Amino acid sequence: MTSPVDVPHLTPNQINALVVLMVEARRLTNVELRELAGFTLTGPDNRRLIELGLVETDRTHRPFAHELTDEGWRMVRQLHTAAPPKQGGSTTRSLFVVLANLHRSLDRLRVSHGDFFKQTDATTPPSSEPRNAAPATAADLEALVRAAYRDLATAPGAWVGLADVRERLPDTDRAALDAALRAMLGREDVRIIPVANTKSLTPRDRAAAVRIGNEDNHALAIGPA
Repeated sequence: MTSPVDVPHLTPNQINALVVLMVEARRLTNVELRELAGFTLTGPDNRRLIELGLVETDRTHRPFAHELTDEGWRMVRQLHTAAPPKQGGSTTRSLFVVLANLHRSLDRLRVSHGDFFKQTDATTPPSSEPRNAAPATAADLEALVRAAYRDLATAPGAWVGLADVRERLPDTDRAALDAALRAMLGREDVRIIPVANTKSLTPRDRAAAVRIGNEDNHALAIGPA
């Protein structure tokens, strides 16, 4: 059972901003926020989210652009466990109902929020195989990952750090391995997730993370959940 998330007295507008940034899974300017959701993130709302470490705002040019931090992703992923702010009214309460059902569905599908909402990169080749690689390369990499996992895991479905997996595959190209890990998310028995408590991560863990959507993922499980 997930414990209730600590929502530090966020206003409805601050919560709306976090949710929109999550579902878009990219940096948004105030112009885009207004077009998408009918509001901008400025003034006290913006300052508060920055102070809490939930949002990074690029003020080097206008319009200002906003993006969720790792802590922001952690917070918004767990909003479904919090009580809606009383001043939010029916619209905000309805949003929390949607978030609760979204979380339940993603948990059943074993898909992370970042992977579910990730933007399609038009510059990425449709194949997960490294450029100029033989067709079997992607399959070979998946086999190597699975073999490394079997050596490391205490049981099928146990969580293993990606840092340990990479250590077992020192001669593997980083970009090719990242592509293979992303492709493996399509397998029914594979889960790759971020670590919620980012303070527990070591520099080694952070360096080994694979970027999926708009968040770094640090742990791999293969087999029964």
